[in-house]
Amino acid sequence: MFSIGEFAGLGRVSVRMLRHYDAIGLLRPAHVDPHSGYRFYTAAQLRLLNRVTALKDLGFSLQQVQTLIDEKVETAELRGMLRLRRAELASRMRQDTARLAQVDARLRMIESEGHMDTGDVVLKSIAAMRVVQLSGTAAGYDHPTSITENLSPLYPRLMELMERHGIAMTGAPIAWYEPAPSEPGDETIAVHAAFPIGEAEVGPDTGLEVVTLPPVEQAATALHHGSMAEAFRTGHKIATWIDDNGHRAVEPGFAREVYLDCPPDDFDKWVTEIQVPVTG
Repeated sequence: MFSIGEFAGLGRVSVRMLRHYDAIGLLRPAHVDPHSGYRFYTAAQLRLLNRVTALKDLGFSLQQVQTLIDEKVETAELRGMLRLRRAELASRMRQDTARLAQVDARLRMIESEGHMDTGDVVLKSIAAMRVVQLSGTAAGYDHPTSITENLSPLYPRLMELMERHGIAMTGAPIAWYEPAPSEPGDETIAVHAAFPIGEAEVGPDTGLEVVTLPPVEQAATALHHGSMAEAFRTGHKIATWIDDNGHRAVEPGFAREVYLDCPPDDFDKWVTEIQVPVTG
């Protein structure tokens, strides 16, 4: 047997918590010395302690944990619950990491105010372009990971369908956006992942949408270097150039993005051309 201190160390919980579990009848010691009152536990009780801790980590209250323990949740079911919880935590970590990256980028933006170089913004025309695309929906620009999580998975699927049906891409991947509100005040946007295909034939049963992106008479363009999580830096640069040169962004004002170089394992080395249609 193990003393309460030894058992707490082996189970990686506090002595205080073990005493509380004893008090509420969730995990009682195997033996209590009648003279000293010292609690003792067996190695076999670590299995129960592990289940209690796992269920707590899933977000269950101690009362709910007690019910689940009494109902003898099967190992496979508990494993599935933990895997789901792990996926939720991983998703939250990705979101928090993205928010942190944006906070850092905006801090750098604030620190560089008054020193923005807009000399590499180029005004040019963009020809009409026939593309195949897949589409999704994002919550809006104020959700750091929403666009990435809804847009990125479209490209592998798009390439898979193109390869399956023998459709060759003729240029770099493109992303474009448009408002897709379902009610007043809704800032939902439709996200489109696209590849130029020239005049290639696309059958009706491919699962692909064929769209001709209209020509743009004038677009303010600039190269963005690095992760798209910091694309607002280049957007700010283009906006400053538009104001400084007497232009106006064309409604709805959503830029196109052309992914010129996208190393899959290093977002910091991405090169993306951002294109904002303008008038004036």
